[in-house]
Formats: sequence, structure tokens, C-alpha cells
Amino acid sequence: MNPLKRLASQTAIYGVSSVFGRFLNYLLVPFLTYSFAPAEYGVVAEFYAYMGFLAVVLAFGLETGYFRFRSTGDWPPEAVYGTVLRFLLLSNGLFFVALLVLSQPIADLLLHPGHPEYIWWCAAILALDSIGAVAFARLRAENRARRFAVVKLLEIGANVGLTLFFIYVCRHAFEADPDSLLGRLWVPEIGVGYVFVANLAASLIKLVLLSPQFRGGLRVFDTVLFGRLIRYSLPMVVIGFAGIINEMLDRAALKYLLPYDAETNLAHLGIYSACYKLSILMSLFIQAFRYAGEPFFFSYAKQSDARQTYALVLNWFVICCVFLFLVVVLFMDVFQYFVGSAYREGLDVVPVLLLAQLCLGIYVNLSIWYKLTDRTLLGAGVSLVGSGITILLLFWWVPIHGYQGAAWAHLVCYGSMVFMSYLLGRRYYPVPYEVGRVLAYVALGVGLYLGAGWLESDLGWHALVAGGLAMAVFLVVVLMADVRRLVLARAAA
Repeated sequence: MNPLKRLASQTAIYGVSSVFGRFLNYLLVPFLTYSFAPAEYGVVAEFYAYMGFLAVVLAFGLETGYFRFRSTGDWPPEAVYGTVLRFLLLSNGLFFVALLVLSQPIADLLLHPGHPEYIWWCAAILALDSIGAVAFARLRAENRARRFAVVKLLEIGANVGLTLFFIYVCRHAFEADPDSLLGRLWVPEIGVGYVFVANLAASLIKLVLLSPQFRGGLRVFDTVLFGRLIRYSLPMVVIGFAGIINEMLDRAALKYLLPYDAETNLAHLGIYSACYKLSILMSLFIQAFRYAGEPFFFSYAKQSDARQTYALVLNWFVICCVFLFLVVVLFMDVFQYFVGSAYREGLDVVPVLLLAQLCLGIYVNLSIWYKLTDRTLLGAGVSLVGSGITILLLFWWVPIHGYQGAAWAHLVCYGSMVFMSYLLGRRYYPVPYEVGRVLAYVALGVGLYLGAGWLESDLGWHALVAGGLAMAVFLVVVLMADVRRLVLARAAA
């Protein structure tokens, strides 16, 4: 199969499961924002931010290490898989026990002394998800995208269904009759914590569904291989941790950096986090591309036209991302209903966050230079510089500009990482990226967004009409500039 078709096919399958599944999951955002006050929703955003940091550490970068050493052919795939799986089982088991014992002191430290159960619920979710991730990596390496998609959808469906069950069904049953069978399942003191309960149950269901992928893995552990795996993978922890700083530190730190009282800070965190979810289309596409792209880049690296193919992939990736950017920003009058009315004051950060996500996606493409040349330490350096920029700008801008400062910190950080990665890639793994074409598409997207806003505000056009015209212009440009070129190239071949 044509490599681009194969990558597109795999991305589509991962994308269907990711987009449809995560769309179901993100439907919880309007449900939760209509069900809880911003300060209560801020608690969920805060804990998931902490979990994002810990998830990177608990994976030890071994997912990428698994793909790398599986593709070399120096060890049997089962040996690589078993070595990774057994180590993650041990390390995550110890982590869960430690947080179970220390749950109350940690809850006190995080200013949630009345809810130590939040700590061990989140610890259990993290441990189960880390172990499940290696089983998902095995499915991806074996090109079993459909099996991957089915399990993902079932997990997300369970999470959404259980959340609705506890917070809607049981809550209403409690309000009608606290002594009823369903009413007894609702404990008002837990409140928004039922989000964690539902997630924990869904993670358990996922691990049961993935149990066939664990067969044979527990019998093998190669100490020599483990040494090489961990040396390759640990810099990926730095990269991943730095990436989480860039992606989630704002939500972990806003309640401490905003210049208001604790309740108001949590409310602003809830507003920002809810509006952040409006970048769902872009983030889902990037996630689906990552699932398909990482094994593709490794497996295709030895082909004679690999670098030209990678450049073409970036072109079409950017076209898709700019399209998604326009879908959201041009039709914000529709997307605003995704969040409750109390949260809509933060909608002005959405275009900035979408552009930041676009830069992150470009960086994902460019990062092949350090993965394919085993220069993961240099890759870690890029991520650390990005993290430094994020931390500096958050501490500088958030106290002055509020959560708007956090959104701009994202954009500056990811833009800087794209620039650094491109320069290093030119030195260590040159790919003939069409930089002018990529920048032109990004500029076109921003220009059409600003132009549609001008038509609406200055000329009085209806927002949907102005947005529809801008989208039509973009599609015509893509058709004439790139679809036509691709068709002519196939005809010549």
C-alpha cells in the first residue's frame, strides 16, 4: 500500500475511535459545566493536571522505547514487550501502595483535607492506565488498529455512562428519595469526585478487555535489553514531563498564580479549563496522528524516499490542522454552547489555544529527527527549554493578564519549540520540508479568521455567512494548490 494511504488509513481508524470516543468523553464537559459551579469543576481540572504529570513519570518513556527496540530486530518482539510490561507492573504497583499510605498528608498539602480518597482514586487510575498503555502500544506495533479502537471506545463509553449514572441518575434519585436504592449510591460529600470514581471503573474495564494482550508478556524479562531500553527511554521521560509542563502546568498552577481569593481562583481555573476543551477537534486529530505516526515513522525510515514522504506528511498535516482551526473559530457562535453560560467569558482564549495546538502538532512531526537518530537527550533539551519558557511566562503573565496570559504562554512555548526542532533537524536528520508552504497555510488560516471577524463587526455580516465564505476560500486554495499537485504527481508516476 502507498505509505501515505497506509498512514492515512491508520490515522483514520485511530481517529474514529479517538474522535468519536473522546467526543463522547468531551460531552461530559457541557454536562459537568451545567451541573457544577466553576469552582467545583476547577477541582476536576486541577487533579487531572496533576495526573498528567504523574502519567509521564509512571510510563518511563518505555512506549517509545518499545517501538524503537521492537523495530531493530535485535531482540524478539515478545522479549521487548515482556521486559517493558514486567517493569511497569512492579513500578506502578509500588507507586499505588505509596500513595494509598500517604493519601491524607498529600490531600492536606493540596488543600483538600476532606478528600483523601481523591488521592488514591487518582493513583489507581494512573497505575491501571500506565499498564494498559503498553498493551495498547503492542496493538499499534502489530497494526491492530481496529482492536485498539474497539477497546478505546468501550473504555470511554464506560467512563461517560458511569459519570452520567452517578451524577445525573443517582443524584436525582437521592434528591427525590435519599433512601431509595439508587439514591443511596449518591454521597453529597463526594460530589464532583464521582468523575474520578467513574474513570477508575472504566480503567478497570479497559484492563480486563486488554487481558489477551498480556499473554506471554509476564514470562520474559531480559536484563541486558532492559538496560538499553531504560537508557534510551529515560530521556523520553524528560521530554514527556517537559511536554506536560507545557501542556498542563497552567491548570495545575492557576489557582496559586491568579491574584484573587482561593474560591475565585478555582472558578477562573474552571472557566479556563472548560474553554480549553474547545480545542478538542485539533487535539483529537493530533492524538490520532501520534498513534498512527510514531510506528509509521520508525517502520518507514529505511525506505529510499522516507524524507520526502515525511515532508509531504507535514504539508497535509498542517492543511488539516488549519482546517480544524477555522471550523472552530469561524463558527464559535455554535461551539460556545459546548460550555455553560457561566464559562463563556473565557472564549477569547480559544483561537490562541488552537494556534498553540497547531504548533504542537508541527513539533510532533519535526521531532522524528531525534527519535530516528537516537539523540533523545538533545530532544529532551528542546523540551526543557520549552518548559523554561512556559514557567517564566506563566509566572510573569498570569498575575497580570489572568488565564489569557496562560493561553499566550502556550503559543509562545510551542512556537519556540518548533523553531528549535526545525534547526536541529536540519543538522542531524535533514528533511526537505516546504517551510514556505507550511507558513503560508498558517498565515492564510489566521488571515481568514481576522477577515471573517472584519466582515461581521464592520460590515454587519451574519457570523455564519462570514465564516462560510472564509471556509470556502480556504477549501478552494487547498484544491488548487495541493490537491491538484497531488493528482498530477500520481498521474506522472
